[in-house]
Amino acid sequence: MDQPLASSSSLAASNDGVTEVLPPVHPAPTAPANEGSTPATPADSDYPESASAIHSAARADGRKDARRRRGRFAWVDANTPLAQLEGRNVSAWFGERKVLDRISLTMPAGQVTALIGPSGCGKSTFLRILNRMHELVPSASLAGEVLLDGDDIYDASKKLVDARKSIGMVFQKPNPFPAMSIYDNVIAGLKLTGLKAGRDEKDELVENSLTKAGLWKEVKDRLRAPGGGLSGGQQQRLCIARSLAVKPRVLLMDEPCSALDPTSTRVIEETMVELKEEVTIVIVTHNMQQAQRVSQQCAFFLASQGTPGVIVEHGDTEAMFADPIDPRTYDYVNGRFG
Repeated sequence: MDQPLASSSSLAASNDGVTEVLPPVHPAPTAPANEGSTPATPADSDYPESASAIHSAARADGRKDARRRRGRFAWVDANTPLAQLEGRNVSAWFGERKVLDRISLTMPAGQVTALIGPSGCGKSTFLRILNRMHELVPSASLAGEVLLDGDDIYDASKKLVDARKSIGMVFQKPNPFPAMSIYDNVIAGLKLTGLKAGRDEKDELVENSLTKAGLWKEVKDRLRAPGGGLSGGQQQRLCIARSLAVKPRVLLMDEPCSALDPTSTRVIEETMVELKEEVTIVIVTHNMQQAQRVSQQCAFFLASQGTPGVIVEHGDTEAMFADPIDPRTYDYVNGRFG
């Protein structure tokens, strides 16, 4: 069984290039017979999007008022506290290739945690592990725990749909349902997760979600138009709005602004700043300025050539950028590599 890092709050244990392959705790479904023994790391398009995500009824005027508004909907408990997410000694494999090594990271309630690091260091894999998407990849497996307020989402007694209701996902590439209207795209998650709402509630959800995603003013007069007819940036914001309607407690975002123009990026960043009052947000980004603008906590992932990804350093974002502990962190955030 994998052992924890020597320190989960600052420096990771050094990697000497030799990594063991241990029997994973959470094996994935058996791969088809024609699969290779060591499949390549899947691309973003290989993962289906989670229908669950985050609601946006609250304004940036205080946590108490946000929860009171949240309680207007039958499936939302107004007294539910903000959620803390934690990964403990998480390791991951694709076939026999180990891609993450003993990642331990706490993502505090009501904050934005940014995962930074060069491509290929395991950030997106870790993000997908946080809502049980990794297990959907043939030959993928993992060890360790993912705790939502102390409960392991991979426990045998936990249903996959429950994890998805609580922990939503927004992807790098927008993927609205092209044949559905804008309105139906936003409320699609309700049906997929078995949540019921009246017409008035649906109308309110659509307006609130699209407003939070910065799209309402642009589409309010054509809600019955196909979602696939929107521009790329608008489609991404529609996907975010679709996530907002289900109201989970955590929102995972995998480079949500990488394909967007600066104006759309600014709107989404402002949305994240507001949403942290009522949800925990974890974002993967290659934009160092974005990580500084939106996050309160930051974790720097790194993988040496031929070795799995580890966390080099994590902690307060301001401290990570202004006075990092590890010189590799300093070099990365100042653009010397990656």
